[in-house]
Amino acid sequence: MTSFDYFMPTRILFGSGKLDEFTRYLPGKRALLVTSAGGSMKKYGYLDRVCSLLAKAGAEYVVFDRILPNPIKSHVMEGAELARQKGCDFVIGLGGGSSIDSAKSIAVMAVNPGDYWDYISGGSGKGQRIIAAPLPVVAITTTAGTGTEADPWTVVTKEDTNEKIGFGCDQTFPVLSVVDPDLMASVPAHLTAYQGFDALFHSVEGYIANCATPVSDIYALKSIELISRYLPIAVNMGNNKDARAMVALANTLAGFVESTSSCTSEHALEHALSANHPNIPHGAGLIMISLEYFRFFTPYCNDRYIQMSKAMGYGHSAEPSDFIKALADLQRKCGVNELRMSDYGVSSEELPSLVANAQATMGGLFLKDPTPLSDENALGIFQRSYL
Repeated sequence: MTSFDYFMPTRILFGSGKLDEFTRYLPGKRALLVTSAGGSMKKYGYLDRVCSLLAKAGAEYVVFDRILPNPIKSHVMEGAELARQKGCDFVIGLGGGSSIDSAKSIAVMAVNPGDYWDYISGGSGKGQRIIAAPLPVVAITTTAGTGTEADPWTVVTKEDTNEKIGFGCDQTFPVLSVVDPDLMASVPAHLTAYQGFDALFHSVEGYIANCATPVSDIYALKSIELISRYLPIAVNMGNNKDARAMVALANTLAGFVESTSSCTSEHALEHALSANHPNIPHGAGLIMISLEYFRFFTPYCNDRYIQMSKAMGYGHSAEPSDFIKALADLQRKCGVNELRMSDYGVSSEELPSLVANAQATMGGLFLKDPTPLSDENALGIFQRSYL
């Protein structure tokens, strides 16, 4: 008998121009505004625009612009200390998944004692329960990749041990999220592709996970359909507003999948990869291992692979292998079919240690796989993916 729990408390403002409306729903009076260190939010005017809207609404703010593409624990602690010093009563994450994830983690540590890793389960984390409710989080996403605006999860790396681990609870859902596709037109083609595939794999993994539900299945298949249809357009015609909007919608749906199902071990394996090589964009790392990863599970996901291949445009699919063909075809259309680990400094000799890292830090995701994935099989996926 089917059973599931459903909890998705975030107010989502979706659509062109929705950024202008977000101050109607502010959860506090003084914000810590968390954004990236790269400068793109300033370059394209998004930071100034948000600051102007806050000032117009009479809200105070403090900018914390230190976040890296792969967020690190020391910046979480630094941002939390700033929030305490300035008396911030809510946190805004402006940018991609790294900024929003960091905002969630900072919101936790702004009101809880000790070190962030005290509350992390896995690796060297202590797995303690948070004591105080995190500060409310507002997510303003400028990318379509992580779905973090619609789920409670945040991923941060403990840089001294190369542990990249997820964390989340009911209280780390954003209270408000803005998904305005107009803010995504500036994302370069290669990053559009990486981010889109990250969203795709959230949905694919959530669809084959052994904890999938009828609700997550609905979101997953629609997200897969939209990404397959519109991501190549968004990559090759970045100013196409309809394509940007549909990929943004697919990404938010993928966040719903993450709220109602789970990632599988593909994400654990990639986290190990990019934790040890922070120069690898998360989506790129997922792409590198994806074909061999999903090929391994083909015998165990027959009907689900057929349904996904149909969603990806293979309307008459009757073979689970069609999903692998559809995935390879989508990678070619988006120009990401030739990504190589070796181009990012990964050596074949370190692959066994990456498997060990994945198990030690995010071993829980292996428990969501449709069939057990042994360390030997995980290493084989890495080895067959390595070039």
